[in-house]
Amino acid sequence: MSQSPYIIDVSAETFDREVVEKSRQVPVMVDFWAGWCAPCKMLMPILASLAEEYQGKFLLAKVDTDREQELAARYGIRSLPTVRMFRDGEVVDEFMGVVPESSVREMIERHIEHEEVPVYQEALAALAAGDEDTGLEKLRQAHDMNPQNKPIALELARLHLRRGNHEEVEAILRGLGPAAVDDPQARALKAQLEFIHIVDQAAPKEDLVQRRQRGEADSATLYQLGAYYTLDGDFEQALECFLELLQRDRGYADDGARKAMLKVFDILGNKDPLVSRYRARMARALH
Repeated sequence: MSQSPYIIDVSAETFDREVVEKSRQVPVMVDFWAGWCAPCKMLMPILASLAEEYQGKFLLAKVDTDREQELAARYGIRSLPTVRMFRDGEVVDEFMGVVPESSVREMIERHIEHEEVPVYQEALAALAAGDEDTGLEKLRQAHDMNPQNKPIALELARLHLRRGNHEEVEAILRGLGPAAVDDPQARALKAQLEFIHIVDQAAPKEDLVQRRQRGEADSATLYQLGAYYTLDGDFEQALECFLELLQRDRGYADDGARKAMLKVFDILGNKDPLVSRYRARMARALH
């Protein structure tokens, strides 16, 4: 028997009380395992650590399937480990085998109650009504409650970006850690910040445009002008500048043209027609 108040061993006799009924108050994650199962032993410390971290926001119930064969059969367990999440008396989520801690955490986050969510909803309502100041205040409150809530963090970062609070955006993205690396919206925000930094060091846009019209655009001009066009939302012109730079001076700014094109793709999203068109043109230029 675990010494943790958040981890319980359950049997056929106690399952309804400890899992089904308790899941009406708080999510209950059920780990179906066996002593001979090596993957089960690999997964157990991950589940136990998360149960302690979340401090009762969900409960971890452990079922030894060797002892509780009837219970395992009742729930159709055919592979170990099998982990199922119960909410309101029903199975609402599951996975089988050993998965990374991040994947387990994502499942937990989908089902626990978050105190910051009502505040976030108030923020969205204020923004929809055009009250940006109240929206910002509410988003800050919600973010302070849970800095790892990615939708809240990204909404706050987008608002800060619109207001020109670039250091705030950078801090929020740093706070998300690895989650920001894998998230398309976070990558798009980071890309916009990098183009802002390029423009901050650039000559006025009109000067760069005139240089290019006169045929006097050097590598720096194309790079900076591409950044301006990106921030203006003129993505095709931006990609034309970066592609020209790629063809002319591949080594500029440490492969800056190719990297800039990839950042524009991040901003546009993979489904945008410009992405497929210019990705193909970039590949031809590279090879």
